[in-house]
Parts: sequence; structure tokens; C-alpha cells
Amino acid sequence: MRLAPSLHRVGNGLVNSYLVDDGGQVTVIDAGMPGQYADLVRELTAMGRSVSDVRAVVLTHGDTDHVGYAERLRREQGVPVFVHALDADRARLVVRKAATGWGPIRLRPFASFMLYGARKGGFRIPPVTELRTFDADGATLDAPGAPRVIHLPGHTPGSVAIHMPAADALFVGDALTTHDVLTGAEGPRLAPFTLDRETALTSLARLERIDARWILPGHGQPWNGGIEAGLRSVREAVASGR
Repeated sequence: MRLAPSLHRVGNGLVNSYLVDDGGQVTVIDAGMPGQYADLVRELTAMGRSVSDVRAVVLTHGDTDHVGYAERLRREQGVPVFVHALDADRARLVVRKAATGWGPIRLRPFASFMLYGARKGGFRIPPVTELRTFDADGATLDAPGAPRVIHLPGHTPGSVAIHMPAADALFVGDALTTHDVLTGAEGPRLAPFTLDRETALTSLARLERIDARWILPGHGQPWNGGIEAGLRSVREAVASGR
């Protein structure tokens, strides 16, 4: 899905990856599920690109529904995979996420998410065996689009947002979501499966001065109502228990 001339999404909004084209070289933000690799190839073709144009994969965190086809790109194309050092063992599947932070569940949205995961290989995630780690908040990675790291611990210890001014985009992973995969609730809010909700909410203050048209979550539709309004919506949802 084309969002802007240099910015595309892979996925239907339930599980998202994003592609940034910088002069013919592509950075992938998050790698969804393994079965989305074919979707990636189709989207690259629609952009006039191919997998040989991918120069980096940047993971917003190490959860399995974000690392899906990263290892395939690394193994077959030699693409480096970047992740925060605190989430490296998650991306390697050495550490599994604790069964906490689920929140309420509604049967239909949850079943839809699980079915999508089953179809897209979400229960057979290959670990990323080689990683390039970073740990400096504010670091600019050596990748097309000059992605800048904003550390947002809470969902996981190594969760980050990625700011790409050239794409006018802020990729937030699961630091916030616009679609709760457990309840189907829409609009900016903390994502389910967040390990430390208090820390996650506090971390979002680091986004207040970011200037970007697009807030792009790992799950849900893009938000272009402004960062201030998006963060206000998250805080209101938390205050009301949603």
C-alpha cells in the first residue's frame, strides 16, 4: 500500500511492515510474519524495486510478529538486521515474552488475529541469527533514510520508535497501536502484550517534540492526526481503563 511517494506499507493493517525508498535503496521497518515475505515482494515490485534493493531491516522491538521475514532477508540477500541491544535475545528467540499485559479479550478480533498469524506463519518464526545492535537513544543508523532511534521502553525493554524526517514518518512499533488485536478497539492506545504499561506511557513523552505527518504502528491504520492528538488519545484511553 502506497502511503506517500517514498513510503509504503506491507500488510493489511493487522500486522504491518513499512518500506522507505531513499534514492532506490530501501529500508524495511519491522518484518511482520514469515508468510508476509510474498507481500513484501509484491509491494517492492509495485514500487519498481526488488529484494535486491533492500539495504536494511530495522526492528522496533524483538517480538515474534515483528521479526518474521527478517532472517530470510539476512540469509538470502545479506541484509543487516538492526535491533536495540535490550531486545536482541528476543529477536534471536532466546527470550520469550512473558504471558502478561494481555488485557481484555473479545473473541472475534482475537480469533481474526490468530487466524491471520496461522496463515502467515506466525507460529513458525525463524530466529534472527546475526544482528546489528544499538543502544544509544537518538542514534542515527547507517541505513537508507537515516533512521533515528528513540528509545521507548515499556512494551519491551528495547522497544524503540524510528523517526525518518525524509519520509515525514514516525514508526512506533508497539509503543502504541491504533488497533487492539485482542478487542478490536480502534484509535491510538497502548498496545496489548505490553510488559510495563506505566513505563510505556511515560516513555511516550519522548515523542512530544517530534515533527512527523505519519504515526505508523505495528498494528492498525496509519495515524495522521498529529502526534499531540495521538498521544492525547493514548492517555485518555489509559485514564478511562481502555
